[in-house]
Amino acid sequence: MKIVFTAKISERHQEVLRSQFDQVSFSFFTSKEEAGVELELADVLVTYGEDLTEGHLKQYKNLKWIQVLTAGVDKMPLSYLDESSILLTNVKGIHKIPMAEYTFAAMLQVARSLNETFQKQQRKTWDPRIRVDELHDKSLGIIGVGAIGEEIAKRAQIFGMKVLGVTRSGRENPYCEMMYKPEQLHQFLPLCDYIVAIVPSTRETYRLIGQSELACMKSTAVFINIARGSVVDEEALATHLKEGKIKGAVLDVFTEEPLSESSPLWELNNCIITPHVSGRSSRYIERALGVFRENLEHFHTGNLTQLKNIVDCIKGY
Repeated sequence: MKIVFTAKISERHQEVLRSQFDQVSFSFFTSKEEAGVELELADVLVTYGEDLTEGHLKQYKNLKWIQVLTAGVDKMPLSYLDESSILLTNVKGIHKIPMAEYTFAAMLQVARSLNETFQKQQRKTWDPRIRVDELHDKSLGIIGVGAIGEEIAKRAQIFGMKVLGVTRSGRENPYCEMMYKPEQLHQFLPLCDYIVAIVPSTRETYRLIGQSELACMKSTAVFINIARGSVVDEEALATHLKEGKIKGAVLDVFTEEPLSESSPLWELNNCIITPHVSGRSSRYIERALGVFRENLEHFHTGNLTQLKNIVDCIKGY
């Protein structure tokens, strides 16, 4: 079996894989361009997936399985993969700890006015009159209570927050007081002090938060997007922030990345921008390769039904 990596990993991780699977041929590269013709011989491809097209996959005649070292697969040629016999798996679930911690860092940063405090520090201004708030007793709305959303909900209970959730089914969740379906967003949004979007990028979630949804939010609401930029109408959000119709936003993802210097979001005092880092962690590759190693054990023995995180290419996740 030949496995080709186009995702860069350290020599230490390479050695772990070679020692654990000594009957497998591994080739490690940092891009598909560097891998070149090796990809045409690969049975398995390990990649971040963002630069693969249908044309590329048609050239990889031997390919049977793609392990993507990310959770999102919206940039993959899903229609082609659905029609092919190539298995696609991702590493859904490994982001839940860093993304939950990011969410609370964001909420505390807003609640405790840490941005304003730091700006005054830079000016050497001592101002104990800065207005601060608590998370305790606030309502947190989580749009997308999957692995990450549930991890956020668990932490919210420690902070004494009331948690409301949205999923496709609207089924009860032990960490949420109330659950809603996407078609109930206009009932859900007015109840929330903080709103976190953590849904996959699909046709159903495109601009899920648009003009009418923003208009439903409290004037004191804070919107946090750690999903995908396509989930939000950025122009409408910028307008609402500029006019003070919602208190603020923390945005880690955008329709186009990097965010254009001409975007009005950069200029807004009530908008915190981070460069798509909410899922980053010093343990990211360790966790991602843990999923891959477990899957490789099953793939090597032909037990394909036991592979973790098989992507439904029709649903897009």
